[in-house]
Amino acid sequence: MVEEEEEFAEEEEASTNTASAHGKKRVKGKKDDVYNPDEMDLSVISKPLLERMADTGDDVPIPTVIDLNFTFREGLPAAKTHVCDQLKKLLGPDDCETAVDKRKTRLAPQFVFANLTAQIIRKLAALAYQNGTQGSPGDAAFANRAIFLIWLDFKLEAHITRSVATVKVDAATRSFSASGENVVWAVVDSGIDRNHLHFEKHENLKLKPTDLPIRHMDFTRNWGDDAAKDEEAAALTDEYGHGTHVAGIIAGEYDNNNDTVAITRIKRRDEYGDPEYSKNTIRTLKGMAPKCRLVSFKVLDEEGEGDVSNIIAALAQIQEINEHGRFIRIHGVNLSVGYPFNPEWFACGKSPLCVEVDRLVRSGVVVVVSAGNSGYGTKQTEMTKVIRAGMMMTINDPGNARLAITVGATHRDKPHEFGPSFFSSKGPTGDGRFKPDILAPGERILSCGAGAKARARTTDNAEMKRLYVDDSGTSMAAPHVSGAMAAFLSVRREFIGEPERLKQIFMDTATDLGRDRYMQGTGLLDLMRAMQSV
Repeated sequence: MVEEEEEFAEEEEASTNTASAHGKKRVKGKKDDVYNPDEMDLSVISKPLLERMADTGDDVPIPTVIDLNFTFREGLPAAKTHVCDQLKKLLGPDDCETAVDKRKTRLAPQFVFANLTAQIIRKLAALAYQNGTQGSPGDAAFANRAIFLIWLDFKLEAHITRSVATVKVDAATRSFSASGENVVWAVVDSGIDRNHLHFEKHENLKLKPTDLPIRHMDFTRNWGDDAAKDEEAAALTDEYGHGTHVAGIIAGEYDNNNDTVAITRIKRRDEYGDPEYSKNTIRTLKGMAPKCRLVSFKVLDEEGEGDVSNIIAALAQIQEINEHGRFIRIHGVNLSVGYPFNPEWFACGKSPLCVEVDRLVRSGVVVVVSAGNSGYGTKQTEMTKVIRAGMMMTINDPGNARLAITVGATHRDKPHEFGPSFFSSKGPTGDGRFKPDILAPGERILSCGAGAKARARTTDNAEMKRLYVDDSGTSMAAPHVSGAMAAFLSVRREFIGEPERLKQIFMDTATDLGRDRYMQGTGLLDLMRAMQSV
């Protein structure tokens, strides 16, 4: 192993201390190398990736995100070609074909996504240091380097009746006809079930030929260019159930004029503590912006699992659809997914995902993000030992993105009494910024049931398409804000393409709940007050 690496370094004219600077600490008397993240040069390989390399060994593929150097002397496309050519040499053409996710790499101009072993990652990092390219960003030598940083591709986590009145959406609808009409919102999640009756009345998921290049997309599989119809069908299927629940909070409508009676099965516990479900009929239920059109960008699979690279590719595709801000076709994005942030890994708000979120906002797209559900946990004390307590500085990525609208959760109809939900992630960010930005209802929110969430309540397939279920989390709070903003833009269209102004309007008009700024943001979402303020 060591001999092979030294031979490679000599062949590529890399210095012998380069390899040791990127993850290899030579131990006298041992043939194999030993990883020591504390001694690594972090300017090419990110710390979480180094830690994963230490845990997995040399021959286990690791999902990676290769962040390209946008100051590369020949331009960003040339940097991507250069890195792909290097991977072909290191892996061989056949192995490179399977290791690199060509579709996501094509969709995201600044990144190459690949499953690489620790050995290949070290060799790729060593190549980045050739020919005097050890400079820092801004140095002339740095322009010779095609790779900015190699990241670990993190795994994602999936983070309405009375809540409509809580945020005054019903009042805004009556007073301003704020229904979300002619506004398009992307739901980046586990898919949306096209068969649920909630989306039938206003045809929220229907795309016409004139809507191109907007289309429903699935980023959980490597679809070919000739499989657009199959990909759309996959994007409009939701085996996990999370994305459909989120989408139903944003848009769609059921009323009892429909021939089919909608039902809900609410979980309660009996006197023995066992769960039981009570079946009730529903007279009417609306999303925040009933007529808003939805685009499904599927990034989580049927188990609710996915990679950060799926979101990065999805956000890059929205940039492409909107012609990088020149023609805004998709007005907003809801991200009720993310992963816990570790301040040891990288500067807060500067991960590849946060950078992509900020870039999308600067192009004119509203990005609404759930804060995360890690605001409650255990603490060790000297006197009482382990206790359950609230946790500060727990905002998840991409909620740490500076320009994202980061949403915490509160009670669905008694926010003044109960304040921020105990589970809602709390600020400040790792670098001391105020987050979350705003609160919205996120406890036991009623919305569309699909997939696993529906099957947990009923085994009747016919019942599933008209089933509503309750769920809790900041994942449910974020779509309240997405829907409210879609409703706002349908009336105040001069704010389309002005996401930072829109964010400020909603933060300035939020209702102060009298709680700490790091827990409540500026307060509770208030659509009516936002509408009246302009």
